[in-house]
Amino acid sequence: MSANLLAFPIDRREKHVILASLARKGVAASSLPFVAKPRISLMVPVPTNAGVSPAAESGSRNNKARMSEAPSPDVLAPEVLADDNQRLLQEYSRLRDRFLQTTNALASAAHDLKTPLAILNGYVELLRSEKVGELNDRQRQILGDMQANGARLLNFIQDFLTYSSLEAGELQLHYESGDMNLCLSEICRLWSQRFQDRGQALYFLGNDKLVEFPFDYAKVQRVVSNLLENASKYTPAGGTIWLHAEPHMWDRRAASQPGVVERRRQNSPAANSVKVSVADTGPGISPEYQIEIFDDFFRLPQTATHADGMGLGLAIARRLITTMGGKIWVESEPGAGSKFSFVIPLKPVPKPAGKGKRG
Repeated sequence: MSANLLAFPIDRREKHVILASLARKGVAASSLPFVAKPRISLMVPVPTNAGVSPAAESGSRNNKARMSEAPSPDVLAPEVLADDNQRLLQEYSRLRDRFLQTTNALASAAHDLKTPLAILNGYVELLRSEKVGELNDRQRQILGDMQANGARLLNFIQDFLTYSSLEAGELQLHYESGDMNLCLSEICRLWSQRFQDRGQALYFLGNDKLVEFPFDYAKVQRVVSNLLENASKYTPAGGTIWLHAEPHMWDRRAASQPGVVERRRQNSPAANSVKVSVADTGPGISPEYQIEIFDDFFRLPQTATHADGMGLGLAIARRLITTMGGKIWVESEPGAGSKFSFVIPLKPVPKPAGKGKRG
């Protein structure tokens, strides 16, 4: 029996949920193949020769008349196709609702943890200031470790809260005319001490060709912070990170083509966006992961066992930039470092459907 395949684009999280649900119903995973590139798709086989007898399929001359009367092997009865589609949509909606309920429950728990954790961090900072008593070297070291780990945990919680808001479509953008150079220089000042502590160099030089334009100041700083944190995490001591911004002519015709590298037109007077880049001298990223790395909870296989974080930093950056009507991508080669770039339009665009998910 021949079959066509209906393709449903899904992400890795939905794949695992679907497989678990089908396993409980006794459906073998091998009967529903998945195609992983460029995005994961669930391939559902649909019979195309329903109603054709085995004799007709054999192609015997004696059965030509019967074959001519049988339904076309490439046409599925409309009512059968409609029922199958309806069942698939219902199952997808059910799994989607369950995922949103779980996400909301975890977000509520994370929010409840945020306040007491902030209080604990405040007390640790008070003790380190020695306003309530002198400390010896060992006590300073212990409190320093407590403060660093408390800050890491608070960042994890904030990442998950941001992710939950983006997933539910509840995050609001606040556009105000601002200076991108000032926005980026503030981030550099916040990160400079951390880079020094790790033995890394951070360079940023303002670009006088940038003009003020309306953008969400805090959201852009969040994206750049995530990119800088990612660069610092994977760049060894003695490495270098560069932060750069420039006017950019964004050819939106290439935006829907995966893997297409954005290119700047030299001295173009018709710049319609601003491009911000973070480059590093880290180990680089293999080509097969350069799209997948922006997926939710994704971590590179070689770093999954020892790298900090939940795999949400780049996913949040991608969702925020997409929500602002822009695009984010990476250029990298193994052993040659990485360059993460994003563009945001000079004129705000309406919030797209899909809560920041990639199309």
